[in-house]
Amino acid sequence: MLTWLVWFPLKLALWSLAAFGAATLLLTAMIATPLVQPPPLRSVSETARSVDRSSMPPLSRLSARDGTELAYRHYPARGPAAGKIAILVHGSSGSSAAVHALADALAADGIETYAPDIRGHGGSGTRGDIAHIGQLEDDMADLVALVRKTSPETPITLLGHSAGGGFALRIASSEIKDQFVRTIMLAPYLGYDAPTNRPQSGGWTSADIPRFLGLALLRKLGVACCEALPTLAFAVPPNSASMLAPAYSYRLMRNFATRGYKADLAALTKPMTLISGADDELMLSDKYADAVHAVAPSVEVKLIDGVDHMGVVSVPKAVNEIADYVATHDGAGT
Repeated sequence: MLTWLVWFPLKLALWSLAAFGAATLLLTAMIATPLVQPPPLRSVSETARSVDRSSMPPLSRLSARDGTELAYRHYPARGPAAGKIAILVHGSSGSSAAVHALADALAADGIETYAPDIRGHGGSGTRGDIAHIGQLEDDMADLVALVRKTSPETPITLLGHSAGGGFALRIASSEIKDQFVRTIMLAPYLGYDAPTNRPQSGGWTSADIPRFLGLALLRKLGVACCEALPTLAFAVPPNSASMLAPAYSYRLMRNFATRGYKADLAALTKPMTLISGADDELMLSDKYADAVHAVAPSVEVKLIDGVDHMGVVSVPKAVNEIADYVATHDGAGT
């Protein structure tokens, strides 16, 4: 009996150490898996290159609360002022340059427009990374504070394209949601569990699932380790890293997205609209209405015929329709 009392706790400790060691090795192996870059997706890069950016304003700068200089483009309203402001968020990998055509159309409709380079993109911060999850909400609040210095009462509409559309939904359910009278998601990526996703986003993305799951498990255990490691790669052209973010760190991937589209939709308190091209090659646009209305029936869903994923922020037919929509809709409902 005495021998059992001595050996059983010792064996239990050894088994626990072995299990811990095995779990540590498994987590290490998951985190160590390499991220694979997908081949370039021509439909995205060619549409982006087709836009005339000769009238694009230069980058301006604002100092974020952590002291980082963040970049944005300001498009003053042209012609009769609509008495509205738009903040327009670009999609994954890109920058404010990717939404120039839409920003310019908004300005032409009398809407003062701000197009930020979201931190981790373009001229803002470290390309492909941020300091912590939640930093992008702080940055958006700092941009709104900048806008409010010169326009304290003018209503603001928030627009976001692709991953920026998912981020716009995140903002619309965040602590600063009351700063915006309406949110418009443009061909949004709603999250990995949304029925609107094509496999690998139509070839645009390649996720390191083992590494993502390993880092997510560590975060649940209270260990924010290695979150600067890349977990999501994009099908960008070769030698484009000076303009595009070829990959996202775990923390940027988590922050530049919804928290979960169902929870975010359920938390909405202001009007929201979803607009997509009917020919979107990255998303299943015909699934948007069912996915969104299952949670938030009041969200208006509009499809534009003959327009693909990048076309919704690039081609005249789409950008003019969206600009007219913003000019004629406020926060009073759909």
